[in-house]
Amino acid sequence: MAGPLDGIRIIDLTQMISGPMATMILADQGADVIKVEPPGIGDLTRAMGGRKRGMSPTFAVANRNKRSIVLNLKEPRGVEVLKRMIANADVLVQNFRPGAVERMGIDYDRVVHNKPNLIYVSISGFGEKGPYIHKRTYDPVIQALSGLMSIQADENGRPRMIRVIVPDKVTALTAAQAITAAIVARLRTGQGQHVRLAMLDAVVAFIWPESMPAYTFIGHEPATVRPPGTRDLVFETTDGYITAAANSDSEWAGLARTVGHPEWIEDPRFKHPADRIRNADVRLDLTAEIIRTRTSAEWLTAFDAAEVPCAPIQSRADLLTDPQVAANHLIVESEHPHAGPMRQPRPAARFEATPAALRLFAPTLGQHTDAILEEAGIAAADRAALRASGIIS
Repeated sequence: MAGPLDGIRIIDLTQMISGPMATMILADQGADVIKVEPPGIGDLTRAMGGRKRGMSPTFAVANRNKRSIVLNLKEPRGVEVLKRMIANADVLVQNFRPGAVERMGIDYDRVVHNKPNLIYVSISGFGEKGPYIHKRTYDPVIQALSGLMSIQADENGRPRMIRVIVPDKVTALTAAQAITAAIVARLRTGQGQHVRLAMLDAVVAFIWPESMPAYTFIGHEPATVRPPGTRDLVFETTDGYITAAANSDSEWAGLARTVGHPEWIEDPRFKHPADRIRNADVRLDLTAEIIRTRTSAEWLTAFDAAEVPCAPIQSRADLLTDPQVAANHLIVESEHPHAGPMRQPRPAARFEATPAALRLFAPTLGQHTDAILEEAGIAAADRAALRASGIIS
C-alpha cells in the first residue's frame, strides 16, 4: 500500500541532520525524495564514524527511502540540470548558508519563476536578517543561544549541553510538519510558497511552554522563577537507577504512601502542585533518601501499583531488549545491500490506510544519478557528456 505522501516528489539539497531528517520523515511516508549531493564525499554525514563498507550509521538512517544523484551545483550546467529536475518536483528543500543559493542562481525568486506552484523550503540557523546570520551553525551554537544549555545547568549553575542534538532534530520535525502543511495548502489553492525555518526559532518555540513560564506573563517574572539548581528526577536504588514523577495530587498521594510517608500528602510544603515545585529540592531529597534503600524492581512494582509514573533508567543497549519496544515492533532488523545487517527504528507514526514503510535503503553516493536524469528527460549521450565534464557522477 502506498504511503500518505505517495506521488509527492521532493528535491533535497540539504546536508547533515536537520534537513535530511525532515525529508527522511516525508520519504518514510511515501514521498519520492531525490537527494542531491556534491561530488567527492557527498553529504558530510557519509564520512562520520562507525562506517561499514563506506556507509556511516548516521547517514544510513537519516537518508533511508531516498534516491541519490551527484550534481555539481557550482557549475552553471549543473544548475541547469537541477532546474530540469525541479520542473517535475513539488518541493525543494535547502539548508545552504545565507547567500549561497543566490550565488548559485537557485534562490526562490529565480526558481519559482519557472515553477510557480513549487514549495521552496529554506532551513537556516538564524534566519535571513540580523547580527548572527554570518555565523556557521551547528547544534551546540543553538543550544547555547536558545537557553537550552542554561536550562540544563547543574547544581552549581554551570550550563550543560544535552548530548542528543535536540536543535537539529526539533528543526527536522518542525520542517517536516511545515512542508506537509504547505502541501495541504497547495492542494486547496494550487499555489506554492516559500517556507522559511530557522533552527533558533524552532528551538525557542519548542522549549517555551514549560521552560519559560516565568517570562510568559509580563510583569510577574521574579515571582515564578524556579529555584536554581533544582535537580532532575533520577533516583538511585540499591542496584541501579529509576525515575518516578508525581505531578497530580493523586500521583503525589500514591508516591507518599508507597515510600511510607502518608503524612506528606497534607504537608503544607507539598500539598498542592505549586508547593511541590517551590519546594522541589526538599521533596526530592526526602524521596531519594528512601528510594536508595530498595531495588529498582521493588520500587517499580510498588509505584506501578500506586499508579505513580515510573520507569527504569535504561542504557542504549537495554533499549534493544525492552519488552515495550518489542511489543511496538519499533526496532527493525534488515540486510543493507551494501553495508550488511543493520537495525533501525521504523517510522514512528502508524497510518492504518496509508502506512509509512522502510522501502529503500540509504543510497550509495550517486546510486540513482542516471535514472533520475532520465526521468528529467536528459538523454544518455548528454548524461555521458555531463559525466565526462564532472558535472555528474
